[in-house]
Amino acid sequence: MVSFGRNVQQCRKLLNISQEELAFRAGLNRTYIGMIERAERNISLKNAKKIADALNVKLDELLKNYEEH
Repeated sequence: MVSFGRNVQQCRKLLNISQEELAFRAGLNRTYIGMIERAERNISLKNAKKIADALNVKLDELLKNYEEH
């Protein structure tokens, strides 16, 4: 969850969009996006895919734990 949230936040910042804009693009709530980025909520694969699509990245990119490599 921590890696996923960190990766979402990093991708979002690279696109220079707000949590609100990401939520809009993904069809989710802004508060939910914030909770995902802070690893406060578990996320379903369905919503993870919505976020990946909204960020224009493959889902596996958001699932990677870069600290392991």
